Amino acid sequence: METKSSVKKSNKNLLLAFIVLIAVIGAVIIVGIVTLEPKDELIQGQAEANETRISGKLTGRIANFYVTEGVNVKKGDTLVSIFSAEAEAKLMQVEALKMAAMAQNQKADAGTRPQIIQSAYEMWMKAQAGVEIAKKSYDRVEALFEKGVVTAQKRDEAQANYKAMVATEKAAKSQYDLALAGAQKEDKEMTAAAVSQATAGVDQVEAILADSHLTAPIDGQVSIIYPLYGELVGAGAPIMSLLNNKEMWVSFNVRENLLNSMKINDELNLIIPALDNKEVKMKVYMIRDLGTYAIWRATKTTGQYDAKTFEVRCRPAEPIDGFRPGMTVLWKRKI
Repeated sequence: METKSSVKKSNKNLLLAFIVLIAVIGAVIIVGIVTLEPKDELIQGQAEANETRISGKLTGRIANFYVTEGVNVKKGDTLVSIFSAEAEAKLMQVEALKMAAMAQNQKADAGTRPQIIQSAYEMWMKAQAGVEIAKKSYDRVEALFEKGVVTAQKRDEAQANYKAMVATEKAAKSQYDLALAGAQKEDKEMTAAAVSQATAGVDQVEAILADSHLTAPIDGQVSIIYPLYGELVGAGAPIMSLLNNKEMWVSFNVRENLLNSMKINDELNLIIPALDNKEVKMKVYMIRDLGTYAIWRATKTTGQYDAKTFEVRCRPAEPIDGFRPGMTVLWKRKI
């Protein structure tokens, strides 16, 4: 009886061991199936936004900042003021030149002064009186010459004096006419052109000085301010940058063999880890080749090939609260 009992117990143990072995094998098979099942491929991208650099045409020192980094500004808000002693002095110089040119122009337009006209008239009248006296003297000498009283030389001297006085009278008359006419047309045009040139000089300096107060060209956020208060900045040097958070996009670098999963106007379901793994929809709007510098080189001589990298950009379908440039964005690509 004891022998049969031992055999039964041994058979039970064998059966239990066999069941355990079957269970272990089944578990291994299940784990293998789970682990061998293809998983989603995770592709990482980054949020980006356009950055506008603020610079001016004026060389000078930073006089005042009206904003600080991180502040949101509206288009037209004053950001910074620049002071340039050289530009201010240049403005005073060109304004003085403009005033001088305008005075010359007014003088040309007003014509000759009455005193000058009166003086020219009196000189003409004096010359006319001289002509009359010279004519009478010449007539008397001519009569005496015909009677043989005076020599031919005296007659010639009287005649020459008369002709000289006639010429003097004509010259005096010309001076009087010129005084009445005033400045010549060419002189007026020249003074008017000088005024225009001086005005253009003033406008040019004022246009440069207009950049002494720089304003925001767009709505945005001040991301960085480069110089410090009182520092010297040159013409065209960047002073600060504005981020346009309203026009953000996400950029992915994707191998070309994965592009079959995304096309222009496709909507992707993306994850933003910084926003508690928030899932958002974004639409693909651009796919472009990154060039030869971004090629995935094959490591085997056979069975593989070089694959180019493409930049894929997509925009949010709607505004996302808290979404900022630089945040990581993930795309789970189904395999």
